[in-house]
Amino acid sequence: MTKIFNPLGRMMQRRDFLKVAGASVAVAGLPAAVRGAEPVKVLVWSWVPDLQLEADMFNAAHPGIQIDLVNPGQGDPLYNALRAGLQAGSGLPDVAQIEYQHLESFRQVNALADIGQYANAHKGEFPEGLWAQVAMGDVVNATPQDYGPMAMLYRKDIFDKHGITPPTTWAEFADAGKKIHAADPTVFMTDAPFGANADWVLGLLWPMGWKPVSRDGDKLVIRINDKIAKDFAAYWQDLIIAGVIETKPGFNNEWYTGLDSGRYATWLAAGWGPLFLTSVAKTSVGKWRAADLPQWDASKFVTGAWGGSSLAVMKATQHLPEAAEVAIWLNTNPEATKLYTTKQNFFPCTNALLSSPEWASAKPEFFGGQEVNKVFAKSASAVAPFEWSPFQGFLYQSMSDEFGASISGKGTLSDAFDRVQDAVVTYAKDQGFTVA
Repeated sequence: MTKIFNPLGRMMQRRDFLKVAGASVAVAGLPAAVRGAEPVKVLVWSWVPDLQLEADMFNAAHPGIQIDLVNPGQGDPLYNALRAGLQAGSGLPDVAQIEYQHLESFRQVNALADIGQYANAHKGEFPEGLWAQVAMGDVVNATPQDYGPMAMLYRKDIFDKHGITPPTTWAEFADAGKKIHAADPTVFMTDAPFGANADWVLGLLWPMGWKPVSRDGDKLVIRINDKIAKDFAAYWQDLIIAGVIETKPGFNNEWYTGLDSGRYATWLAAGWGPLFLTSVAKTSVGKWRAADLPQWDASKFVTGAWGGSSLAVMKATQHLPEAAEVAIWLNTNPEATKLYTTKQNFFPCTNALLSSPEWASAKPEFFGGQEVNKVFAKSASAVAPFEWSPFQGFLYQSMSDEFGASISGKGTLSDAFDRVQDAVVTYAKDQGFTVA
């Protein structure tokens, strides 16, 4: 059995946000057992705050199926419990919350059920790039629950002061940063936390077409330090050398103060970012706006994602139709999914919510009355499909370690990509994978 390594210690930002932020399968189409007098209990493991609200809605609508909700802990505790259950052959839930980047690691050990016969009818209810996170062709293992399409949050007051318009390309982003920092050395274009947030780095490499680990039949193709990575590294290295960005760890008091005080002119953020920002930047209300993520190729608009999770059905379930109904209903029912955006403050996954006037046309005071949700909704529709590695946790940890080493003086970002390439190839072979 392939071993899976999944250290998530530094990739907690979206989960921290959850702490701060505080049509389904027709019942008539299910087997008779689902509609029996004795309700079928479906065990769901999830760390989503207040998910019991949506579970209660499901239970009220499904007298023949009842959700038993358990919170085993965020991230690692839940994943570790799943792996312990897989080893023991018992003690597993029917449905589990799994972040997109870790679905593949559970596919590798044949832990996930195929719910395609129930879920494929809902494919069109989600953005194409998002559905690709939970499905491989007609095989579907999970349904999308929340997402993190990327865009740019920026300080309008700083841009206006220096005569800057929101950059539409990365070349313009660099020029704007150099102009702002030259005029005011206390202001940096952004903070680029290379050593702390590998998932943020991936979110920016994603729209460039980076494919660090892909498959060629039964072999893995590992091209972490390809031309795309080298071009990306050269771009950001230039900004580091010019001194127009910082590379400090994010999601701490110093970083929050930097955003609030105007030390950073932009934050390259995910869809959950606007609500997160309102909770940590209390004195800069009205000064922020949102704009599209800058593009490498101005002729086409493509974005990446940072964060998000799904409800996956475990292969060990004894109640596949009922578990599928739970995973589908909780993430497609209009009332339940709307509640995610108001109670859990999730970024929506369904096309219906992404285009709904109530959500898309909201004009928060924090962003000067701008319809910021529309900016991120546009990004959600432009996220390209991405192929995750079967050991994404190890890849992330290697990226964080080696980028952090480069930031501290051990070579360049380009050198870091080379070191990650070597580490991942060695790890893949040690785990029994054949590397092309």
